[in-house]
Amino acid sequence: MKIAKPFLVLLVLLSACVSFAQSGKKLDKIIKRDYQIIECTILKMSDKTVEYSLPGETIQISLDVSQIAKIDFASGRSQTFDVSVNANSANQSASSPAIAIADKQHNTIAVLPVPYVNADNQQGSEDMAKFAQNDLYNKLLDKSSNIFPLTVQDLRTTNSLLHKAGIDHNNIDETPIEDLEKILGVDNIVAAKVSYTIGTGTTATTYNSGNAKVSNNNKKVTTSDISTTTANDQKYYYYTVYFDMYKNTDKIYSQTRKPLLAVKDGWMDSISYLLKRSPIYVKK
Repeated sequence: MKIAKPFLVLLVLLSACVSFAQSGKKLDKIIKRDYQIIECTILKMSDKTVEYSLPGETIQISLDVSQIAKIDFASGRSQTFDVSVNANSANQSASSPAIAIADKQHNTIAVLPVPYVNADNQQGSEDMAKFAQNDLYNKLLDKSSNIFPLTVQDLRTTNSLLHKAGIDHNNIDETPIEDLEKILGVDNIVAAKVSYTIGTGTTATTYNSGNAKVSNNNKKVTTSDISTTTANDQKYYYYTVYFDMYKNTDKIYSQTRKPLLAVKDGWMDSISYLLKRSPIYVKK
């Protein structure tokens, strides 16, 4: 027992030294963007991920660099991660795909799809957007002599080029005019938008009818009146029409108009009114 005791003490001291050495080993520190700190050993790094293991474990964990603000390495070196640049470039490449540039036709005007939006719920109608675009296109064709020397790009060509670029009435407002002119190959663009709300009201119509009876002595008159009232529910359409024109990416005309009458097709009169007062229109 007296001989074994020194060995036992030595074993305890040796274990303590090993534990101290292990606990004293410097670790890398990952500071995440949510301020969480991970003490670990960095195993591998790339442009997109950092791979590490936790103390006492061999499992390899992967962490996206977008979640990392900074790494303090055990060697004393530090590295910060600014992902805003990469994120912005990624967003730009995702939201701004390569633009197919059409051959430019000078003195040519294109009619963009016309967003037709319910202002109460921000819901758009694809059918009405096409109808409004076609209506504006036909108005320009009818007034071709008034807009000379401009020619109107065929509507099928316009919509085909926009479709190939992934543009429709839902995202037309988000596309820069400069890009639209390149995609369509024109130097003039007319862009309109129709916003509306619907109201209801009740109208009452009264009809009166009666009979008159005269007695034989012409002194007494007897009458019987009948009154009929009919109530009708009626819808009222309140429109706001936005009308813009561009030439070589510059906005040359911008007007807003509300129709005088709250009727279903009231927006069409506003389109005609604004077109005739635009700078491309010449009275003859």
